[in-house]
Amino acid sequence: MARAQACCAGTSAVTPGRLALHEDALVGLDARATDAYGSFDPTGTFIATPSGASEADFEQDLFAAIRVTSRGQAALLVPLVETRRTTPSDRELGGGIGDVNASVRYDFLYATEARYVPGIAVLAGLTFPTGTPPESATKPLATDATGVGAYQGNLGISLEKAIGPWLFGATGLVAKRSTRTANGVTEALASQWTALLLAAYTFHSEAAVALSGSFTAEGDATIDGMTEPGSKRRLVAISASGAMPVSDRLRLQGAITIDPPASSFGVNQPSAGIGVTATVIYAWL
Repeated sequence: MARAQACCAGTSAVTPGRLALHEDALVGLDARATDAYGSFDPTGTFIATPSGASEADFEQDLFAAIRVTSRGQAALLVPLVETRRTTPSDRELGGGIGDVNASVRYDFLYATEARYVPGIAVLAGLTFPTGTPPESATKPLATDATGVGAYQGNLGISLEKAIGPWLFGATGLVAKRSTRTANGVTEALASQWTALLLAAYTFHSEAAVALSGSFTAEGDATIDGMTEPGSKRRLVAISASGAMPVSDRLRLQGAITIDPPASSFGVNQPSAGIGVTATVIYAWL
């Protein structure tokens, strides 16, 4: 039981919309607040936010998941996004609905099924451009921009292994966004690759804590059919998270995520910061 719970609670501390092994469906709401304290330039140098300027990002996600087969599940996430920016001469708050995401997961092998072989799962998803892209923002500081303005497809594989109360996992994802035209310029972003490592521990109370790290890399974009040198992007993020069951059906989760404010931990990132997330989930068994 402890090993099975580690497989569920530990990973759910990182991916709140994922069903535990004994769950048939769930709904949840999470709220996130991020303080941006700097950025990374094209050379990877970290630049602190100038005096008199600030950015705070907020997001509330309504999500649901349902089991479609004994090993397969589907999820939907609808975000509401807000941004508050200040400059020495202006203050602005804006927001709206973000880009909606639909995803599926199929577990060929669970983390506790085989003695030596890790659990193996395939992940896929599609993000829809339901938010307001930057070029359509109407406010001076573009705080009402809530989406990227393109479809994004995701495909990945996840490996997990439970050892007693411990769960260890590694996930690889590749994302590709559709070509988009804005203000007469046609842009195609390069494929985005993400690697995630996770370690989680489940206590006898069935509460769980997890530590994870991710690395995201993206090549140079293409502008009007020509590669744009120096437009590649990189980012490292570190998260500490936890899950606490209130009952068999209700659980609370939380996380703190930080983009390390040091050079070489990011490239071409206009915003780097620290964020706090709180999540509540209700499940049907």
